Amino acid sequence: MIVCVAVVGQQNNPLYLQSFTDGDDALKFHHIVHCSLDVVEERVNNPKKSGPTLNEPFLGLLYPAENYKVYGYLTNTKVKFILVTTDLDVRDADARNFFRRFHAAYMDAVSNPFHVPGKKITTRTFVERVGAIVRSFGSTLPA
Repeated sequence: MIVCVAVVGQQNNPLYLQSFTDGDDALKFHHIVHCSLDVVEERVNNPKKSGPTLNEPFLGLLYPAENYKVYGYLTNTKVKFILVTTDLDVRDADARNFFRRFHAAYMDAVSNPFHVPGKKITTRTFVERVGAIVRSFGSTLPA
């Protein structure tokens, strides 16, 4: 189950962070996302030590926390997507599909002529689309 998704800008500024839990865990997930940025930077700066090549945007499992697994995705423009899940056996194919669809939603949101680059994404359409992608996570049917 996905508990949090985030979009982080080029200068590690949060552009979007959404929690999908009943509790008020936004601060905890903000901390988890912020900590995962160190792992992203390490993988980008030391490509020989990590599995994925620089041509591959999917960074895979960044790190397992006590109750969560954190996955990452890096675009060509250095925008980072973070996925936090409680499911301990997420398949890479499911995570790749999620990030592909999340990236498409992000591209549509920032392509809006009224969006200011580098500012938080607050459009209702983007929030609803991300919610639909999260609800369909792990299923084989596209949303």
